[in-house]
Amino acid sequence: MRIACLHTIDSNVPVFEAARAALGLDIELSHQVRDDYLKDAERAGGLTAAIAARTAESLEALGADADAVLLTCSTLGPSIAGVAEKIGKPVLRVDGALAEAAVRKGGRVVVLCAVETTIEPTRALFAAAAASTGATIEMRLVPDAWPEFKAGRLERYFALVAAAADRAAAEPGVAAVALAQASMAGAAQKCRLKPLTSPAVGLAAASAAAQGRKAPAAE
Repeated sequence: MRIACLHTIDSNVPVFEAARAALGLDIELSHQVRDDYLKDAERAGGLTAAIAARTAESLEALGADADAVLLTCSTLGPSIAGVAEKIGKPVLRVDGALAEAAVRKGGRVVVLCAVETTIEPTRALFAAAAASTGATIEMRLVPDAWPEFKAGRLERYFALVAAAADRAAAEPGVAAVALAQASMAGAAQKCRLKPLTSPAVGLAAASAAAQGRKAPAAE
């Protein structure tokens, strides 16, 4: 089985390969990186119709040689609309499974983002997932984190994300903390209470969808 991943940052490639190995999934991953899509969205202040159309075209092309396609960029998430129906194969956004896992038990869910353009598409996704569980969603931007990532200072990036996750987890009434972007996953190992991250749950969901199964519940 092959799952094709569309990324907007190079460093997500090893992140997803590590998640595949940790899950023990008998799948092959293929990777395409289009950093220009995210750069264009950041310049535009968010996802535009033109960027979404280009992203959808890339997803369609990847589906030709894969059993399922996984979009790993939260900013571009809404671009998957209609693609699965067009190509006849599962097309998922990696944070979709994350949202379902985060809201499953209801309660107050804090969702952390590092990129400002990710906030609104992620808010819409989590709110839709929460409609059936009664969870309340709080979106938060981790200040100053993304410039550290773009400068290649990953340890500092992870430290800022981990500190924000620990602060959120310590607040009264918080049921779950989710790291919305796949690039943030490395921060989980630095947290006192491990937050939910998207690579593992996203891959599990894509693998299950490709086999016509429901994804296992993520803890």
